Amino acid sequence: MRRGDKPPRATKTGIGPAGAAHVPVMGGEVAAWLRPRPGARLVDATVGLGGHADALLAAAPDSTLLGLDRDPEALARAAARLAPYGDRVVLRRASFADLLAVMEEAGWTSADAILIDLGVSSLQLDDAARGFSFRAEGPLDMRMGPDVARDAAEVLNTWPERELVRLIAEYGEEPRARSVARAIVRARPLATTADLARVVSGVLGRGRPGLHPATRVFQAVRIAVNDELAALDAVLADAHRALAIGGRIAVLAYHSLEDRRVKQTFRRWAASCICPPSAPRCTCGWKPVARVLTPRPLRPAAAEVARNPRSRSARLRVAERIDATP
Repeated sequence: MRRGDKPPRATKTGIGPAGAAHVPVMGGEVAAWLRPRPGARLVDATVGLGGHADALLAAAPDSTLLGLDRDPEALARAAARLAPYGDRVVLRRASFADLLAVMEEAGWTSADAILIDLGVSSLQLDDAARGFSFRAEGPLDMRMGPDVARDAAEVLNTWPERELVRLIAEYGEEPRARSVARAIVRARPLATTADLARVVSGVLGRGRPGLHPATRVFQAVRIAVNDELAALDAVLADAHRALAIGGRIAVLAYHSLEDRRVKQTFRRWAASCICPPSAPRCTCGWKPVARVLTPRPLRPAAAEVARNPRSRSARLRVAERIDATP
């Protein structure tokens, strides 16, 4: 933030005009930092159940919002929640990796605010048939949308052991990845989320209080199924070009793999030079394209975590597009 800037005060944004009960993670903070203005063009690149979109539209009269999601059911729920806003809302089934293409197709040359919420929605977690959670038995699916080419059963039952070790260690940051992968291969074929949770628990034991031992493994498999980090890298490579000058982007991440990528990208955008440290002089010609508004990630308040324990790992980072012309 610039010297003298004060952090914006969060606004109360829980239930919007559509009357839906879903309250988005850090909804007040997101709306306050993105500061949508009347008539603004807003993008919710992971619209989910529409909670953040509702808050942004309510805060900015005459604004319009383009919402993206890979999940048809989520889009249907979002459409119902956002129906009172009429033609101020445009929804598209698409991955946020295709943000620029979707904006172009919609006739948008730029946006005043962009939100990317990287969390798994409660719609997905709470539906056992989607296979995202170890808390209820369901098929090993974990696909975020019908466009996803493979499911969790394919990954777990057909990938070589060395590939399972890599994904569990890299995407789940699980120290005992080799032992877990070996146990998965020995237990094949796995059919349900309960099968996977049982195998992982057999290797790792009970885990820490409040953290199921299979949490990291489920995270790793979900990331691999949906190719989530590649999609994040793709959108971060282009996102600053989608913003108008003075426009802001906010990213909600839920684990260190995502947050690290966002932090590094924002730092690059704000840097005055991106030459290697070993270079004797600057030859890159890079000019800063953004300023970082949150040097450290913002975290949910204790009261929010108490109401919604799933928000506890959320980390919010915000940057603002600046004019990079000489």
